[in-house]
Formats: sequence, structure tokens, C-alpha cells
Amino acid sequence: MVTPNQKRVAVLALVDEFGVSQRRACLVVGQYRSTQRHKHVRRPQVACLRQQIRALAVKYPRYGYRRVHVMLLRDGYQVNRKRVQRLWRLEGLHVQRPKRRKTKIARQPIIVRGTYPNHVWAIDFQFDETADGRPVKILNVTDEFTREALATNAARRITAAGTMAVLDQIREHRGVPQFLRMDNGPEFIADTLRDWCKEQNIQANYCDPGSPWQNGRVESFNSRLRDELLTREVFDSMWEIRFMLEEHRNNYNHYRPHSALSYLTPVEFATKWWAENPVLASQQVDQ
Repeated sequence: MVTPNQKRVAVLALVDEFGVSQRRACLVVGQYRSTQRHKHVRRPQVACLRQQIRALAVKYPRYGYRRVHVMLLRDGYQVNRKRVQRLWRLEGLHVQRPKRRKTKIARQPIIVRGTYPNHVWAIDFQFDETADGRPVKILNVTDEFTREALATNAARRITAAGTMAVLDQIREHRGVPQFLRMDNGPEFIADTLRDWCKEQNIQANYCDPGSPWQNGRVESFNSRLRDELLTREVFDSMWEIRFMLEEHRNNYNHYRPHSALSYLTPVEFATKWWAENPVLASQQVDQ
């Protein structure tokens, strides 16, 4: 007698023939009483179980294997959840995601990238915090053609009026661009900024919703600013972050070689371009 089933038969025979207790018979045979009393639960056939799982998955496409396992138990199947999970994967089943209806958005054509200085300004917001955990909002403005960082203004909050004030400061010493590229943030679509663009004869060019790559130049600048300054420093105050942002902007424009500009700095590239295009330079001065 080796297997538990063989011992189980022997225990039953001893109890019936000699009238001894089950405890005594198990001790003689060497069978655990828990094993002797264990009732074998007959598992459903794998093919039948897999068929039932498939049927439930087809009928309820939004149900996962856990919910299907509960439904199998309700139907009388005595099966482990992990077994249902294994069979679920073998069947290649998955929760079907509903297809969302895509609303048609009236898209405006994205203009050609800036081809000369002050052709296109790209603006975007970036966020950080001071050492006390309070948020900081940074308005970045760049020239798409020369890659110059025109502004890195930091404040606790910046509204549409604050955005317009920063652009006015740049306009005083640089003039106005032909296009202003930005996303659909509330500060940028506000009537205040739209009216300012109309007054300055600037065409507002908005990116499609959820398409940050359409404003790739300023997103690239944001990435460099994050990597080279924001993640490396802890700012104790707004004064400190403003000072270091301005220092970084000056370094970015005058000292940092830019790979996309043949490793010239943005100011060197702009100076070289103006020297090579005197006609356009004079037109800019007249404007």
C-alpha cells in the first residue's frame, strides 16, 4: 500500500471487518486522518471549462477573468481563480476596450517653421516648486528660428494679463513676431491675449489639442531647462529662482553651444544670419 487511495481502502476494510475505530485503523495503516476524510472534488473537464470561459467572455466583453471566475462559481464550477486566469490567457482573451467616438476638431494648418528671426515666437508654461513645496509657474518664450530664449519669467501664478505683460517687455527691445505659436491653455486662449495679438498685428497659431510636438522648439527648451537647472537645484525663494533662471537664460543664449546651430550659440547664430542677410535686417529695423 503506497498511494493514499490504497491506504484509504485498507482503512475502510479494517473498520468494517474488525470493528476498530478509524483512528486505530489509520494508525495501523500509516494514513493521516485528514487524508482519510478528504473528499475528492471532481474538477470539471478542461475543455468544458475553457468553453464556458470563452462563452462568458463573448457574452460579457467588458468582464475580466476575476469576474468570470465569480460567475463560474455561481454556476457550480469549483475552480481556483488562478486556474481561470491561466485558461483565460491560454485562450488569448482580454477585456475589450470601447472605441471612443472621436469628435472632429476644426484644425488650422500649422505654419512652416520660423525661417528668420522674429518670424515665430513659441511660448509655453513649465512648472516647478520652491523648497517649501509651493508651486512655481514659469513662462518660457523662444524664437523658433534662432533658438534664443527671450524670456523665462517665474511667478506663483501667471494669468493671461501676466503673459501679455511679459510679451510687451520683449516687444519693447525686439519688436513683434509675425506668428505666436502656443497650445490651447486657458491663459493663451483668453480674450485678453487674443485682443493683444490683434492690436500688434500678430497671428496666433494654436497647436492641435494633445499635440505638444507641434510646438517642439519650446518643448525642447523646456527639456533642457529642466535637465540643466530645475532638477539640479533647490530654490529657497522666488527671488532665487528668478535670479538663476535669468542667469541660465543668459548662459543659454551667449555661451551654450547649440547642436542644431552647428554648435554656435543662439546669439552667434542670429548675429551671423543678420550679417548674411542685410536686406531683411534693414526691413526689420524699418518695422
